[in-house]
Amino acid sequence: MKKTLVTGGAGYIGSHTVLALLEAGREVIVLDNFSNSSPESLKRVSEITGESLNLIEADLTDRQTLNKIFSENEDISSVIHFAALKAVGESNIEPLKYYRNNVSGSILLLDEMQKAGVKKLVFSSSCTVYGEPEKVPISESFPVGKVSSPYGRTKYMMEGIIADFAASDTDFSCGVLRYFNPVGAHASGEIGEDPNGIPDNLVPFVCQVATGKLEKLRIFGNDYPTPDGTAIRDYLHVVDLADAHLKALDVLDSSEKGFVCNLGTGRGFSVLEVIAAFEKANNIEIPFEFASRRAGDVTEAWADPSFAKQFLGWKTNYDLEEMLADAWRWQSQNPNGYK
Repeated sequence: MKKTLVTGGAGYIGSHTVLALLEAGREVIVLDNFSNSSPESLKRVSEITGESLNLIEADLTDRQTLNKIFSENEDISSVIHFAALKAVGESNIEPLKYYRNNVSGSILLLDEMQKAGVKKLVFSSSCTVYGEPEKVPISESFPVGKVSSPYGRTKYMMEGIIADFAASDTDFSCGVLRYFNPVGAHASGEIGEDPNGIPDNLVPFVCQVATGKLEKLRIFGNDYPTPDGTAIRDYLHVVDLADAHLKALDVLDSSEKGFVCNLGTGRGFSVLEVIAAFEKANNIEIPFEFASRRAGDVTEAWADPSFAKQFLGWKTNYDLEEMLADAWRWQSQNPNGYK
Protein backbone atom coordinates (compact mmCIF):
# COMPACT_ATOMS: atom_id res chain seq x y z
CA MET A 1 0.00 0.00 0.00
CA LYS A 2 1.21 3.49 -0.84
CA LYS A 3 1.95 5.73 2.13
CA THR A 4 1.19 9.37 2.85
CA LEU A 5 3.63 11.48 4.85
CA VAL A 6 1.81 14.05 6.98
CA THR A 7 3.98 16.87 8.31
CA GLY A 8 2.57 18.54 11.42
CA GLY A 9 0.22 15.60 11.79
CA ALA A 10 -0.10 15.91 15.59
CA GLY A 11 -1.58 19.40 15.35
CA TYR A 12 -5.23 20.42 15.37
CA ILE A 13 -6.03 20.03 11.68
CA GLY A 14 -3.31 17.44 11.17
CA SER A 15 -4.61 15.01 13.80
CA HIS A 16 -8.16 15.16 12.43
CA THR A 17 -6.82 14.56 8.93
CA VAL A 18 -4.65 11.64 10.06
CA LEU A 19 -7.76 10.13 11.66
CA ALA A 20 -9.70 10.53 8.41
CA LEU A 21 -6.83 9.00 6.40
CA LEU A 22 -6.67 5.98 8.68
CA GLU A 23 -10.44 5.52 8.58
CA ALA A 24 -10.21 5.60 4.77
CA GLY A 25 -7.70 2.75 4.87
CA ARG A 26 -4.59 4.79 4.01
CA GLU A 27 -1.20 4.12 5.56
CA VAL A 28 0.27 7.17 7.29
CA ILE A 29 3.65 8.40 8.49
CA VAL A 30 3.59 11.50 10.71
CA LEU A 31 6.41 13.98 11.17
CA ASP A 32 6.02 16.50 14.00
CA ASN A 33 8.31 18.39 16.38
CA PHE A 34 5.49 18.97 18.94
CA SER A 35 6.33 22.67 19.23
CA ASN A 36 2.62 23.47 19.24
CA SER A 37 1.09 20.00 19.55
CA SER A 38 1.21 16.82 21.62
CA PRO A 39 1.91 13.16 20.83
CA GLU A 40 -1.18 12.43 22.95
CA SER A 41 -3.37 13.55 20.03
CA LEU A 42 -2.02 10.77 17.83
CA LYS A 43 -2.23 8.22 20.64
CA ARG A 44 -5.94 9.05 20.82
CA VAL A 45 -6.28 8.91 17.03
CA SER A 46 -4.90 5.36 17.16
CA GLU A 47 -7.34 4.47 19.94
CA ILE A 48 -10.33 5.91 18.03
CA THR A 49 -9.45 4.15 14.77
CA GLY A 50 -7.87 0.99 16.12
CA GLU A 51 -5.03 1.61 13.69
CA SER A 52 -1.32 2.13 14.32
CA LEU A 53 0.75 4.81 12.67
CA ASN A 54 4.42 5.60 12.28
CA LEU A 55 5.28 8.73 14.26
CA ILE A 56 8.64 10.48 13.85
CA GLU A 57 9.54 13.32 16.20
CA ALA A 58 11.71 15.76 14.28
CA ASP A 59 11.77 19.27 12.92
CA LEU A 60 10.85 20.02 9.33
CA THR A 61 14.15 21.88 8.96
CA ASP A 62 16.09 18.68 9.81
CA ARG A 63 17.25 17.65 6.33
CA GLN A 64 18.94 14.47 7.55
CA THR A 65 15.72 13.14 9.08
CA LEU A 66 13.66 14.09 6.03
CA ASN A 67 16.13 12.28 3.79
CA LYS A 68 16.00 9.22 6.05
CA ILE A 69 12.19 9.15 6.06
CA PHE A 70 12.01 9.11 2.26
CA SER A 71 14.92 6.70 1.78
CA GLU A 72 13.50 4.20 4.30
CA ASN A 73 9.94 4.49 2.95
CA GLU A 74 10.21 4.26 -0.81
CA ASP A 75 6.45 3.60 -0.99
CA ILE A 76 5.60 7.16 0.11
CA SER A 77 3.53 8.45 -2.81
CA SER A 78 2.15 11.69 -1.40
CA VAL A 79 2.71 14.34 1.25
CA ILE A 80 0.20 16.47 3.15
CA HIS A 81 2.10 19.46 4.48
CA PHE A 82 0.68 21.11 7.61
CA ALA A 83 3.86 21.83 9.57
CA ALA A 84 4.00 25.58 10.11
CA LEU A 85 3.86 28.25 12.76
CA LYS A 86 0.45 29.91 12.52
CA ALA A 87 -0.16 32.73 15.02
CA VAL A 88 -0.81 35.98 13.17
CA GLY A 89 0.03 38.15 16.18
CA GLU A 90 3.25 36.34 17.02
CA SER A 91 4.38 36.53 13.39
CA ASN A 92 4.36 40.33 13.62
CA ILE A 93 6.66 40.13 16.65
CA GLU A 94 8.96 37.34 15.42
CA PRO A 95 8.83 37.41 11.60
CA LEU A 96 12.20 35.73 11.01
CA LYS A 97 11.09 32.74 13.07
CA TYR A 98 8.11 32.37 10.72
CA TYR A 99 10.16 32.69 7.52
CA ARG A 100 12.76 30.23 8.82
CA ASN A 101 10.22 27.59 9.79
CA ASN A 102 7.43 28.02 7.26
CA VAL A 103 9.39 28.93 4.14
CA SER A 104 12.84 27.40 4.62
CA GLY A 105 11.35 24.22 6.08
CA SER A 106 8.95 23.85 3.16
CA ILE A 107 11.75 24.31 0.62
CA LEU A 108 13.72 21.54 2.34
CA LEU A 109 10.65 19.30 2.13
CA LEU A 110 10.21 19.99 -1.60
CA ASP A 111 13.90 19.30 -2.16
CA GLU A 112 13.75 15.93 -0.42
CA MET A 113 10.49 15.04 -2.20
CA GLN A 114 12.22 15.76 -5.51
CA LYS A 115 15.20 13.56 -4.61
CA ALA A 116 12.83 10.74 -3.59
CA GLY A 117 10.62 11.09 -6.68
CA VAL A 118 7.48 11.89 -4.67
CA LYS A 119 5.23 13.89 -6.99
CA LYS A 120 2.00 14.57 -5.06
CA LEU A 121 1.59 17.30 -2.46
CA VAL A 122 -1.37 18.77 -0.59
CA PHE A 123 -0.35 22.12 0.85
CA SER A 124 -2.02 23.75 3.84
CA SER A 125 -2.46 27.37 2.82
CA SER A 126 -4.74 30.07 4.19
CA CYS A 127 -7.28 32.72 3.24
CA THR A 128 -4.76 35.19 4.68
CA VAL A 129 -3.08 35.20 1.24
CA TYR A 130 -5.97 37.41 0.04
CA GLY A 131 -5.28 40.13 2.62
CA GLU A 132 -8.12 42.63 2.98
CA PRO A 133 -10.48 41.67 0.14
CA GLU A 134 -12.23 44.35 -1.88
CA LYS A 135 -15.47 42.39 -1.66
CA VAL A 136 -16.89 39.10 -0.40
CA PRO A 137 -17.36 36.22 -0.92
CA ILE A 138 -13.78 35.45 -1.93
CA SER A 139 -13.16 33.22 -4.95
CA GLU A 140 -9.89 31.66 -6.07
CA SER A 141 -9.60 34.25 -8.85
CA PHE A 142 -9.21 37.11 -6.36
CA PRO A 143 -5.78 38.77 -6.26
CA VAL A 144 -3.36 37.47 -3.65
CA GLY A 145 -0.26 38.91 -2.04
CA LYS A 146 -1.59 41.95 -0.19
CA VAL A 147 -1.11 40.10 3.06
CA SER A 148 -1.46 41.77 6.43
CA SER A 149 1.00 39.68 8.47
CA PRO A 150 4.29 37.80 8.10
CA TYR A 151 2.33 34.57 8.69
CA GLY A 152 0.16 35.33 5.66
CA ARG A 153 3.24 36.27 3.65
CA THR A 154 4.85 32.87 4.38
CA LYS A 155 1.77 31.15 2.94
CA TYR A 156 1.76 33.46 -0.09
CA MET A 157 5.49 32.91 -0.66
CA MET A 158 5.12 29.14 -0.44
CA GLU A 159 2.25 29.13 -2.93
CA GLY A 160 4.53 30.94 -5.37
CA ILE A 161 7.48 28.63 -4.70
CA ILE A 162 5.29 25.55 -5.17
CA ALA A 163 3.91 26.97 -8.45
CA ASP A 164 7.44 27.60 -9.74
CA PHE A 165 8.53 24.12 -8.69
CA ALA A 166 5.52 22.53 -10.40
CA ALA A 167 6.28 24.49 -13.57
CA SER A 168 9.81 23.04 -13.57
CA ASP A 169 8.58 19.45 -13.19
CA THR A 170 5.45 18.56 -15.14
CA ASP A 171 5.10 15.27 -13.22
CA PHE A 172 4.73 17.15 -9.93
CA SER A 173 1.25 18.26 -8.86
CA CYS A 174 0.02 20.09 -5.79
CA GLY A 175 -3.38 20.78 -4.33
CA VAL A 176 -3.23 24.14 -2.56
CA LEU A 177 -6.01 24.38 0.02
CA ARG A 178 -6.80 27.86 1.28
CA TYR A 179 -8.54 27.38 4.63
CA PHE A 180 -10.84 29.92 6.14
CA ASN A 181 -11.40 29.41 9.92
CA PRO A 182 -11.43 25.82 11.19
CA VAL A 183 -13.26 25.20 14.48
CA GLY A 184 -14.97 22.32 16.26
CA ALA A 185 -13.60 18.91 17.19
CA HIS A 186 -14.12 15.21 16.56
CA ALA A 187 -17.49 14.00 17.85
CA SER A 188 -15.78 11.77 20.44
CA GLY A 189 -14.39 14.81 22.23
CA GLU A 190 -11.05 12.98 22.34
CA ILE A 191 -9.12 15.27 19.97
CA GLY A 192 -9.45 19.00 19.42
CA GLU A 193 -7.67 22.35 19.37
CA ASP A 194 -5.13 22.69 22.20
CA PRO A 195 -3.27 26.01 21.92
CA ASN A 196 -0.26 26.90 24.05
CA GLY A 197 -0.98 29.72 26.51
CA ILE A 198 -3.73 32.24 25.82
CA PRO A 199 -5.42 31.21 22.56
CA ASP A 200 -4.79 33.23 19.42
CA ASN A 201 -8.06 32.09 17.78
CA LEU A 202 -11.58 33.04 18.80
CA VAL A 203 -13.29 29.72 19.52
CA PRO A 204 -10.59 28.23 21.81
CA PHE A 205 -10.57 31.58 23.64
CA VAL A 206 -14.37 31.35 24.09
CA CYS A 207 -14.07 27.75 25.30
CA GLN A 208 -11.46 28.65 27.91
CA VAL A 209 -13.69 31.43 29.21
CA ALA A 210 -16.54 28.91 29.40
CA THR A 211 -14.42 26.59 31.58
CA GLY A 212 -13.50 29.48 33.89
CA LYS A 213 -9.85 29.16 32.93
CA LEU A 214 -9.98 32.72 31.58
CA GLU A 215 -12.13 35.41 33.19
CA LYS A 216 -13.52 37.00 30.05
CA LEU A 217 -13.16 37.08 26.31
CA ARG A 218 -11.27 39.96 24.73
CA ILE A 219 -12.80 41.04 21.43
CA PHE A 220 -10.20 42.77 19.31
CA GLY A 221 -12.01 45.69 17.72
CA ASN A 222 -15.64 46.83 17.80
CA ASP A 223 -15.22 49.62 15.27
CA TYR A 224 -14.99 47.60 12.06
CA PRO A 225 -17.33 48.64 9.21
CA THR A 226 -19.61 45.63 9.81
CA PRO A 227 -23.22 45.47 11.09
CA ASP A 228 -22.19 45.01 14.75
CA GLY A 229 -18.69 46.49 14.56
CA THR A 230 -16.82 43.18 15.02
CA ALA A 231 -14.80 41.27 12.43
CA ILE A 232 -16.50 38.67 10.23
CA ARG A 233 -15.05 35.25 9.39
CA ASP A 234 -16.07 32.02 7.68
CA TYR A 235 -15.99 29.19 10.24
CA LEU A 236 -15.88 25.58 9.07
CA HIS A 237 -15.81 22.33 11.02
CA VAL A 238 -12.39 20.71 11.25
CA VAL A 239 -13.92 17.33 10.33
CA ASP A 240 -15.21 18.85 7.08
CA LEU A 241 -11.76 20.31 6.50
CA ALA A 242 -10.08 16.95 7.08
CA ASP A 243 -12.42 15.40 4.52
CA ALA A 244 -11.29 17.96 1.95
CA HIS A 245 -7.71 16.69 2.28
CA LEU A 246 -8.82 13.15 1.45
CA LYS A 247 -10.71 14.40 -1.57
CA ALA A 248 -7.69 16.45 -2.64
CA LEU A 249 -5.49 13.34 -2.47
CA ASP A 250 -8.04 11.37 -4.50
CA VAL A 251 -8.01 14.05 -7.21
CA LEU A 252 -4.20 14.13 -7.29
CA ASP A 253 -4.11 10.32 -7.49
CA SER A 254 -6.28 10.40 -10.60
CA SER A 255 -4.86 13.50 -12.28
CA GLU A 256 -1.52 15.10 -13.05
CA LYS A 257 -2.99 18.57 -12.71
CA GLY A 258 -2.53 20.78 -9.66
CA PHE A 259 -5.22 23.09 -8.31
CA VAL A 260 -6.09 25.80 -5.78
CA CYS A 261 -9.27 25.56 -3.69
CA ASN A 262 -10.93 27.75 -1.10
CA LEU A 263 -12.30 25.79 1.85
CA GLY A 264 -15.12 27.49 3.71
CA THR A 265 -18.87 27.36 4.20
CA GLY A 266 -19.69 30.40 2.10
CA ARG A 267 -21.14 32.30 5.03
CA GLY A 268 -19.55 34.79 7.41
CA PHE A 269 -20.29 35.32 11.10
CA SER A 270 -19.18 38.20 13.30
CA VAL A 271 -17.43 37.72 16.63
CA LEU A 272 -20.61 38.70 18.48
CA GLU A 273 -22.65 36.24 16.40
CA VAL A 274 -20.21 33.45 17.29
CA ILE A 275 -20.53 34.27 21.00
CA ALA A 276 -24.33 34.23 20.76
CA ALA A 277 -24.28 30.90 18.88
CA PHE A 278 -21.94 29.38 21.48
CA GLU A 279 -24.19 30.51 24.31
CA LYS A 280 -27.24 29.05 22.56
CA ALA A 281 -25.58 25.74 21.65
CA ASN A 282 -24.12 25.13 25.11
CA ASN A 283 -26.32 27.17 27.48
CA ILE A 284 -23.29 29.00 28.88
CA GLU A 285 -22.89 32.76 29.17
CA ILE A 286 -19.63 34.22 27.86
CA PRO A 287 -18.53 37.51 29.48
CA PHE A 288 -16.47 39.71 27.20
CA GLU A 289 -14.79 43.08 26.86
CA PHE A 290 -13.70 45.06 23.84
CA ALA A 291 -10.04 45.77 23.13
CA SER A 292 -8.27 47.62 20.33
CA ARG A 293 -7.90 45.99 16.95
CA ARG A 294 -5.13 43.44 16.56
CA ALA A 295 -2.41 44.03 13.97
CA GLY A 296 -2.86 41.83 10.91
CA ASP A 297 -6.60 41.20 11.27
CA VAL A 298 -8.83 41.96 8.28
CA THR A 299 -12.40 43.25 8.48
CA GLU A 300 -14.31 40.54 6.68
CA ALA A 301 -13.38 37.27 4.97
CA TRP A 302 -15.66 34.50 3.82
CA ALA A 303 -15.34 32.02 0.98
CA ASP A 304 -17.01 31.25 -2.28
CA PRO A 305 -16.67 27.44 -1.97
CA SER A 306 -18.28 26.60 -5.32
CA PHE A 307 -15.05 25.47 -7.00
CA ALA A 308 -14.25 23.02 -4.18
CA LYS A 309 -17.76 21.61 -4.50
CA GLN A 310 -17.49 21.23 -8.27
CA PHE A 311 -13.84 20.11 -8.52
CA LEU A 312 -13.32 18.08 -5.34
CA GLY A 313 -16.92 17.00 -4.80
CA TRP A 314 -16.60 18.54 -1.33
CA LYS A 315 -19.12 20.36 0.81
CA THR A 316 -19.52 21.27 4.47
CA ASN A 317 -21.91 19.30 6.66
CA TYR A 318 -21.96 21.17 9.99
CA ASP A 319 -23.65 24.43 10.93
CA LEU A 320 -22.15 26.96 13.36
CA GLU A 321 -23.97 25.73 16.46
CA GLU A 322 -22.89 22.13 15.78
CA MET A 323 -19.28 23.31 15.38
CA LEU A 324 -19.44 25.16 18.69
CA ALA A 325 -21.13 22.27 20.51
CA ASP A 326 -18.33 19.96 19.36
CA ALA A 327 -15.68 22.51 20.36
CA TRP A 328 -17.20 22.74 23.85
CA ARG A 329 -17.46 18.96 24.20
CA TRP A 330 -13.73 18.69 23.55
CA GLN A 331 -12.88 21.53 25.93
CA SER A 332 -15.19 20.38 28.74
CA GLN A 333 -13.84 16.81 28.56
CA ASN A 334 -10.26 18.11 28.36
CA PRO A 335 -10.12 21.37 30.36
CA ASN A 336 -6.32 21.31 30.23
CA GLY A 337 -6.10 20.03 26.67
CA TYR A 338 -3.81 17.04 26.24
CA LYS A 339 -1.91 17.74 29.45
